[in-house]
Amino acid sequence: MGPEDLAQVLRHLPKSQPDARVLVGLDDPDDAGVYQLTDDLAIVQTVDFFTPIVDDGYAFGQIAAANALSDVYAMGGKPITALNLVGYPVSKLPHAVLAEILRGGADKVKEAGAVLLGGHSIDDPEPKYGLSVTGLVDPKRVMTKAGARPGQDLILTKPIGTGTISTAMKRGIVPQDEVDEVTAVMARLNSYIEPILASGVRCVTDITGFGLLGHAQEVARESHVGVRIFAAEVPVIEAARKYAAQDIFPGGSRNNLKYVSPGVSFPQGMPDHERLLLCDAVTSGGLLIAVDKGETESLRRGLLEAGAPVAAVIGETVKDDSGFIEVV
Repeated sequence: MGPEDLAQVLRHLPKSQPDARVLVGLDDPDDAGVYQLTDDLAIVQTVDFFTPIVDDGYAFGQIAAANALSDVYAMGGKPITALNLVGYPVSKLPHAVLAEILRGGADKVKEAGAVLLGGHSIDDPEPKYGLSVTGLVDPKRVMTKAGARPGQDLILTKPIGTGTISTAMKRGIVPQDEVDEVTAVMARLNSYIEPILASGVRCVTDITGFGLLGHAQEVARESHVGVRIFAAEVPVIEAARKYAAQDIFPGGSRNNLKYVSPGVSFPQGMPDHERLLLCDAVTSGGLLIAVDKGETESLRRGLLEAGAPVAAVIGETVKDDSGFIEVV
């Protein structure tokens, strides 16, 4: 479901009931909900699942789990428990495949330092897997899409391009080394929260299905800032550039570009495939972090030391209440 479709659905729902303990809820377009328990403790809750994007069951389980866990990290939280969500055609596919999916998810939950408590499954014509995750966060240090300020740098912690490569994989044209590379990117946890907290950051989101520009636009609108994206600095998996030049994109990327275009200016003559890459419908992407410029280099070092694949300065926030994005 694209951002425009989601907006059409949500507008029919009633506004959530006021509750002072809900710090982030249905009325906020953030990555997870936050509910305050005490002055110093709140829980973060999220849920995410999807259909397989790789053939290997274990790798699919790891990717789906990393994707779900990422929402807790994006709010500044630490995952503590998880529940499996499973749809599986039990009469059509071997039970061993499902076991591998669950093993991959369980290993990723363990890597995150959380505990898998159980879950729920249904007989479904198409396999689906994901997690419901609960985490803990200090209520005073919750990170949201509304926390950016003008004059900050934007750091991205994973390369984009996973959606493009996944589409090429469905066509059977991706060699194994490229499959392994994109799988490793998607399965990596966004668990490098300590250096982010130490840098005083208040605005983080993770890049997923709405693409880099879609999620950056949410930050711009919620924070009432403008965003400038340095296209040449955005890390892209090299194989994705190759397939993008062949016009291989998921439908979600095309929908993303259509949705964000009214609020984005692109350089004159920028090829369509480069615009689409900036809207790549990412699975289990990196964190987009707004940080004060004086803290940028310290945070970059901290992120890389903590295991982030990249820590690229891909843009900046500017004073502009309209939430407009300029790609330069």
